[in-house]
Amino acid sequence: MATDYDAPRRNEADELGEDSLEELKARRAEAQSSSVDVDETDFNENLELPGADLSNEELTVRVLPKQEDEFTCSRCFLVQHRSRLAATKGDQLYCRDCAA
Repeated sequence: MATDYDAPRRNEADELGEDSLEELKARRAEAQSSSVDVDETDFNENLELPGADLSNEELTVRVLPKQEDEFTCSRCFLVQHRSRLAATKGDQLYCRDCAA
């Protein structure tokens, strides 16, 4: 038996009968009425704009100096572990990502 893959698929709900237009409108109204009201002031308090004044903020990250087993890549300027050293040209060191 050949199967027509272009024919619309029917499931059991379709075969039981289609809902009336009034029932569909009622379902749509119920779905729309269950939306959550969001207070705009709460949203605006948590919003940080680019270029905002952060002069009163404190740095909470502990910054360590470069360790003996680390190097700074000459191309991307990221501090990498020595195991990521891929190439050396003179006194310039390159990580695996930049040497490729």
